[in-house]
Amino acid sequence: MKTTLDHTSVEHALSPVIGWDVGGAHLKAVRIDAVGKLAVIQVYCPLWRGLDALSAAIDQVLTEFSVSAMGHAHCVTMTGELADIFPNRAAGVRQIADLLSEKLAEPMLFYAGYQHWLSLPEVASQTHRIASMNWLASIEYLASHVSHALFIDIGSTTTDLALICDGEPKVIGFSDATRMQTNELIYTGVVRTPLMALAQKIEFQGQSINLAAEHFATTADVYSLTGDLLQSEYSAETADGSDKSLEACARRLARMIGRDADDAPLADWQALAQAFKLLQLQQLQLAIEQHLAALTDKSQCVLIGAGVGDFLLASLAQQLNTTYSSVNDFMALAQQAGGSAQRMAAVCFPAYAVASLGRGHA
Repeated sequence: MKTTLDHTSVEHALSPVIGWDVGGAHLKAVRIDAVGKLAVIQVYCPLWRGLDALSAAIDQVLTEFSVSAMGHAHCVTMTGELADIFPNRAAGVRQIADLLSEKLAEPMLFYAGYQHWLSLPEVASQTHRIASMNWLASIEYLASHVSHALFIDIGSTTTDLALICDGEPKVIGFSDATRMQTNELIYTGVVRTPLMALAQKIEFQGQSINLAAEHFATTADVYSLTGDLLQSEYSAETADGSDKSLEACARRLARMIGRDADDAPLADWQALAQAFKLLQLQQLQLAIEQHLAALTDKSQCVLIGAGVGDFLLASLAQQLNTTYSSVNDFMALAQQAGGSAQRMAAVCFPAYAVASLGRGHA
């Protein structure tokens, strides 16, 4: 494993930079000031409701950072172009970039794949190089710190998996379509995933029961009941528009099997949540095993976890007899910040990566 320090921790007097990761459900931002001090924010941003949601989220980020858009370099990556308000991904990239140009200030750079950045005037003709590349920013950053790894970022909606071999990304797919074919992108997460996406049947009170094909509950309800997800990390609307208490989570889970919450004690609904957790763990384990099988020497490979769902990975690594590290182990500035900023940097890792990578380019 490489032991080189984060270059941003040894440089000084650089321009402040904000790394932006514009998602379809969340806007994530990481600010690194001139002396390397870190601030991290995630804002719920339901982009499918319109670009006004993104505009408001940007305003909230700048307000919470207590900064103006001026005086900062802005480094951008995105997946929000997939939102169904756009007719296609190219239009999504262009419209998001146009809004950012209105809200922010130059210099502004868009991450366009391994070691490449584009200016705003170049975006329109090269949208395919910008769309859904946040995962590649993550592994480009990590590849300068570790020689052999399987990076796994479990977010609210999706999971990214990417191999690093000999300090270089070793991936098959660069588009969402190819990455979904190769299990490098899996549409499963720990907040927004509908439970009907995990299985058609599940065990409850010793019986196998069919699941309702309805958006009654999400994985955030599951992990609230298992105790893995803090209420502050339940960063999306509930399926029924109700509150996020354990009782409300149990009520939503009960609907998935045609029951009411008062049909059984809370402990039974927590057991049902554990059953859903096991289903998602099995799905992730199969994908991880597929990627590890591609390696000739698995002993050197480290499993590196990021995202709000990284809590799932330590036990999986143990089952697979693989060394596990949090992405926090490779972020010097996050370690210096400590506390909630360190935790949020792991949740918002692509934003941290583009801020760090772009700091020397802007």
